[in-house]
Amino acid sequence: MFEELELDEKLCQAVAEMGYSTPTSIQSLVIPPAMEGQDILANAPTGTGKTAAFLLPACQFLLDFPRQHPGSCRILILTPTRELALQVYEQALQITKHTDLVCGVITGGINYGTDRETLEKNLDILVATPGRLFEHIEKESFDCRDIESLVLDEADRMLDMGFSAIVNQIAAEARWRKQSMLFSATLEGAGIARFAKDLLTNPVLLEANPSRKEHAKILQWIHLADDPAHKYNLLKSILSNQIQSAVVFVKTRDRLNQLKQMLERDGFSISWLQGEMPQDKRNSALQRFKDGEINILLATDVASRGIDVDNISHVINYDLPRSADIYVHRIGRTGRAGKKGTAISLAEAHEMGIIAKIERYTKQRLKRRVIEDLRPKNKEAKPPVKKKKPKSEKKKIKRPKKKK
Repeated sequence: MFEELELDEKLCQAVAEMGYSTPTSIQSLVIPPAMEGQDILANAPTGTGKTAAFLLPACQFLLDFPRQHPGSCRILILTPTRELALQVYEQALQITKHTDLVCGVITGGINYGTDRETLEKNLDILVATPGRLFEHIEKESFDCRDIESLVLDEADRMLDMGFSAIVNQIAAEARWRKQSMLFSATLEGAGIARFAKDLLTNPVLLEANPSRKEHAKILQWIHLADDPAHKYNLLKSILSNQIQSAVVFVKTRDRLNQLKQMLERDGFSISWLQGEMPQDKRNSALQRFKDGEINILLATDVASRGIDVDNISHVINYDLPRSADIYVHRIGRTGRAGKKGTAISLAEAHEMGIIAKIERYTKQRLKRRVIEDLRPKNKEAKPPVKKKKPKSEKKKIKRPKKKK
């Protein structure tokens, strides 16, 4: 129960109204040390309740130590994408609905006048994307001196998007803060280690092991494709017969546009997200998908960051990603909050190398499946067996014993 975590009844009431009665594993791990003011380094995949894991202790701190004078924001939450910032902001509004705490959000693609209105408030919690917030810091329209807690959400994505330098500069501006929390879907790699070293002080390392109930049950398999035409036919068959809603991933904008034209030609209704897309069109495409008006969403990796849509039944890797950790991020779009999901990869021969890397990274073999009418003609190449080197036929030379 959330009451057992010594949270204010106003917060517990809000969480109950959101439909949650029992904390998830990451919430149970994070909330107690965070409420004690310790720095947090947490491995928390999407869909495990991590947003409430940092919002609840932050709100509890604000309630325990009310603002004494007007000023800038006290809790700063940085997210890598606009969509994720808006999602965190919406959840902050829900959690604080029975309190007097003031929340705001600042992202790129929004009118600067709206930003000014937000920053003129006595903000308690501000959710922001790094680039837009740093513009305000440089223009001296945002003051970091009142920040008492800094939260980085999806830190690994921030690194991938090249935000490390800006985040470090923002953290330096907020050097009087009392606490920092860093959340990442993976803690592997030198980048996260450097990030944590620069931003955190004696952090508590927490890694969530979701229970079966809350853990995503994602079925994963691959279809072997002989060539691009065979791959496209596999995709058409899957989209026609198997899905309720699907995100289809491709490598580049050019590939997305090509696939979009082919699917529309064959009668499929789709939305799409691609890099450098106007924000209003991006919001519209995502909303149509969320509302169920369209059940197929095409996306590149860059454009898909921050997608947080419930009830996605399938993730389809039309193009395999360049690395295994991106694969894990992709398939995390389905099977959220304990619901079942399916991740299907369509792999040509030249993509089998990344399949092997994914299998090593996830420590499981992806099942091979076939669609009866679209059986692959080419067999999967087996990895070469390393031959044992023959033992040297040279006899060991016996050295003469030393005379006593």
